[in-house]
Amino acid sequence: MDQSGNRRNNAGVSDSAARAAQDLRVAFSLLRRRIREVSEKQDLTPSQISALTLVSKSGAATASALAATEGVRPQSMAATLAALDQYGLIQRNPDPGDGRRQLVTLTDAGRERVDGTRQARSEWLARAFQDRCTEDERQTVIEAMALLERLTRP
Repeated sequence: MDQSGNRRNNAGVSDSAARAAQDLRVAFSLLRRRIREVSEKQDLTPSQISALTLVSKSGAATASALAATEGVRPQSMAATLAALDQYGLIQRNPDPGDGRRQLVTLTDAGRERVDGTRQARSEWLARAFQDRCTEDERQTVIEAMALLERLTRP
């Protein structure tokens, strides 16, 4: 037991820390899945949605840079980008610094898709908090988010 009376497991982590970590992982996994269900049209695969979001965040990027960021093989990213190109969600233009490479960017339709998805997710989550939680519970979540944000700092 530690000084606060918490038992510690073999990794030297208190039972409460291990439980908080497990509960948080499960809750975020379920929340992520639910948010995806709410906002995604079924015409794109999860990898296509992920790549579209990545292109949105990175601006102009090469397919190999996108593959490296996503942790997939360049061939897999090429297939994903080909599908997004067929949907008219991305465009490829020559890299001004190296004409042998192409830079991938979103089309207007791609930006609308990403923005619409982001807005739908935000609206669903805000509505869920409004409808399913009390004001005190929402304040507890806000306070808990400050604690979770601390975990993300180096």
